[in-house]
Amino acid sequence: MHFQWYPGHMTKAVRGMREDIKLIDVVIELVDARCPMSSKNPDIDDIAKNKSRILLLNKADMADEKVTAQWKKYYENQGFFVHAVNSTKRNELKIVNSLIQSACKEKIERDRKRGILNRPVRAMIVGIPNVGKSTFINSFSGKACTKTGNKPGVTKGKQWVRINKSVELLDTPGILWPKFEDQTVGLRLAFIGSIKEELLQRVEISLDFIDFVRETYPGTLKEKYSVEEIGEASDILMKIAENRNFVKKGNEIDYEKAAATILDEFRHTKLGRITVERPQES
Repeated sequence: MHFQWYPGHMTKAVRGMREDIKLIDVVIELVDARCPMSSKNPDIDDIAKNKSRILLLNKADMADEKVTAQWKKYYENQGFFVHAVNSTKRNELKIVNSLIQSACKEKIERDRKRGILNRPVRAMIVGIPNVGKSTFINSFSGKACTKTGNKPGVTKGKQWVRINKSVELLDTPGILWPKFEDQTVGLRLAFIGSIKEELLQRVEISLDFIDFVRETYPGTLKEKYSVEEIGEASDILMKIAENRNFVKKGNEIDYEKAAATILDEFRHTKLGRITVERPQES
């Protein structure tokens, strides 16, 4: 299966980000804590070079806590200011102000020496589709500034948002990159729902997900779906469909519905807190 989704507005968005970066003091990048490498756009590193960097491991409440701690250390070692957050919880975002001040300490000090006082730090918010940027901005600012939605591609344009006297944010559309060199990246993004569903073969994706879960989180499928985790993934999917009574006309197994259910229940943490990649794999 080949994964790719790069609509025209993403090309335009990247061009705009390259133009706007000269106005920016710090880049705040949101990644999905369930796959912090695959959900990190490599093009951002090029766009944001020579800028202070903050990396927020968003949706941390849905990810494996132990693995999130490993990812936090991994990215801190690369020079990022890193924090794990749940952007729906405003109280968890208070530390982001401190991270911004720390990341821009040298810039603030330079301004002070030049007699420039109280100029707000300008931060650019970046991330792939459906990583939670709009939710983060709304929670961080304490007001509904942006449209949100549980699907990729809600934010199509850029907008400035004043957070407080010391911080202004430039929101940007979610962007992927033109080509996934490693199709495993596309598969992981498909797991978490960052590629449009219409482009996907859900049954195939669910089979890969079943293989991953029974190897990495053994017992999860048995506990949730009352199936034995042995044999082919397709046999396990069939058993899940039978147990949930997913049948079509003619008493035919509805594999599509079973596949959609598994992926949806993973994305809503009904299988527990699962992270689909580890730092040692990168």
